Amino acid sequence: MSYPAYLDLLATGELEARATAAESLLAACDACPRACLVDRVGGEEGECRTGRHARVASTGPHHGEEACLVGRRGSGTIFFACCNLHCVFCQNWDISQTDAGRPCTPEEIADLMLELQGWGCHNINLVSPSHVAPQVVLALREAAGRELRLPVVWNSNAYDDPATLRLLDGLIDIYMPDLKFWEPATAARLCGAGDYPERARAAVLEMHRQVGDLKLDHDGLARRGLLVRHLVMPGLGAESAAILGWLAKAVSADTFVNIMDQYRPARLVGAADETGAVRYADIDRLPTPEELSAARGAARGAGLRRFA
Repeated sequence: MSYPAYLDLLATGELEARATAAESLLAACDACPRACLVDRVGGEEGECRTGRHARVASTGPHHGEEACLVGRRGSGTIFFACCNLHCVFCQNWDISQTDAGRPCTPEEIADLMLELQGWGCHNINLVSPSHVAPQVVLALREAAGRELRLPVVWNSNAYDDPATLRLLDGLIDIYMPDLKFWEPATAARLCGAGDYPERARAAVLEMHRQVGDLKLDHDGLARRGLLVRHLVMPGLGAESAAILGWLAKAVSADTFVNIMDQYRPARLVGAADETGAVRYADIDRLPTPEELSAARGAARGAGLRRFA
């Protein structure tokens, strides 16, 4: 396989076929698990509040991602607005839950990719792309034909549809899903999608089937593979342990996992409801050092060999 992955599809003409298939998804959109079936080509908007063109909130070299993505020159991020989840604790709610940024055509997104390449970024990091997968394929067709040669990172909330991911097979070099919840009731309450756990697990399995375990080059930069994020949340230690155990058993003991400690109350958490009571009071705090240590202990106990 060539590197980056999409060069093979470009050479054979398969990338053009993928773009045609991707565009057809928008007519009755089922690109993500929401399956709203709206006509986005005609300008209709479903759960993600995004029509034909993806909304880009910001772009630029990012130095706050994992070290294997950032390197010396940064990860070339493209932040898409209007997430297909509605996490009550989202720290980027001003992007994910609003019509931030501007609609961009595939050609304009390709321009952004090439600009990031020109700045020397190590990769193209697509942030919150699940609901705009068709537009991403169209943009990659354009950018690859104009000499884009950086690996592509799919930086998602894991609420991805496996059928759509199969359309991305050979286009994405590094999958980086944020695997959030294990219990449907928790997911329904905190992100508005009770089917999230089942859908996310299916998505991660498909991602791993495509790219395997994460591989680094001689400079320590991610070249290809799966990198899973998991945010430790207050009071949800049992779900963290279940997720980490599942990754070790069902995916691979060599799954590269970033066990994140960045949770803080945000968005709706801690706000007063109409009665004056604190909303989501059970997660209106930081995770304790003991909870963070327990999550890492669970990863170790499950047999995961690559976690931080």
